[in-house]
Amino acid sequence: MIPYGRQEITQHDVDAVVEVLQSDFLTQGPKVPLFEQTVANHVGVRFGVAVNSATSALHIACAALGLTEGDWLWTSPITFVASANCGLYCGAQIDFVDIDPATYNLCPLALERKLKQAEGEGRLPKVVVAVHLCGQSCDMEAIHRLAQRYQFHIIEDASHAIGGKYQSEFVGCGRYSDITVFSFHPVKIVTTGEGGMAVTNDPELAASMELLRSHGITRDPERMTHPPDGPWYYQQVNLGFNYRMTELQAALGVSQMARLDDFVARRHELAQRYERLLADLPITLPCQNPDTYSGFHLYVIRLRLKELNNSHRQVFESLRDQGIGVNLHYIPVHTQPYYAAMGFSPEDFPEAMRYYNEAIGLPMFHGLTIEQQDTVVGALKQALAQ
Repeated sequence: MIPYGRQEITQHDVDAVVEVLQSDFLTQGPKVPLFEQTVANHVGVRFGVAVNSATSALHIACAALGLTEGDWLWTSPITFVASANCGLYCGAQIDFVDIDPATYNLCPLALERKLKQAEGEGRLPKVVVAVHLCGQSCDMEAIHRLAQRYQFHIIEDASHAIGGKYQSEFVGCGRYSDITVFSFHPVKIVTTGEGGMAVTNDPELAASMELLRSHGITRDPERMTHPPDGPWYYQQVNLGFNYRMTELQAALGVSQMARLDDFVARRHELAQRYERLLADLPITLPCQNPDTYSGFHLYVIRLRLKELNNSHRQVFESLRDQGIGVNLHYIPVHTQPYYAAMGFSPEDFPEAMRYYNEAIGLPMFHGLTIEQQDTVVGALKQALAQ
């Protein structure tokens, strides 16, 4: 089986982790701050807060922005459930904004229409989570312009997009958002096994997220409500969580970050080759906005079903039967039973449903060989011809 995504671990990565295993610190040592600074420096942002998953990063980002009961969080329906769940963790209500039919990201035009309506109904969002699907940035300038007008905060869910760019700057630089979140799951561009990071240019948000990831506890006298009793002293000044990243994970992340540019460049080579090899097939290839340089975490095609004899499911199953580990990112969140019980219906977001009924993610990872890619293309041609 050729998987849709896969980590690449070198001997240098292994050595970095072994070095930590032989050190004095397995957690709360020097590697986590080093990893935070490495990522922050690379993307051009001031602060990084490493945690045990991107879901945790989304949660503490929402909490740091003051999202709470009675507030609204809006996001894309085409994302992993965590992009919406993070709002529920804070007691907020959730709504969705339909996707752009070309990029599959949250559509700024749909967002503007929904904001105008919500303003009249008194239910404007406090936070909008803009998801950079497949690694391509949303139109952040347009979303930021709406944020200034309607006074909402922006979290970039860049779980797919580390190493990508928007308007020639790295995703995560913070020009158009309050906080950006990265994921380091094994199928992502850079891995720490499991792990995530929230980055920001705002020192208060960074300090708040640092507290929230570790029980709300501080040893900093300046952040305590009264002077410490002694050198052993700590205070819980907020209700936080145990979301810390380990030293082992951080060491792996630092090692992986040294190859980030190479990882993304190779994904672009593979994407360009897919584009050449698949150009004449009855499918829609990924559209790349000229303002973006995608991280290409995923390579998603859409079937032109009116030109095919096979259904979406038949093509998908044929590829799986031929040993191609295709996947579908994602089932629209609003159709999940938990969200459907809130009153959402599939027809609420028609572009998202059209995408779901046509999309297939082909294998895309740094170690994918030319021979494997040729096998994928051959299997797709066979699946489409049946």
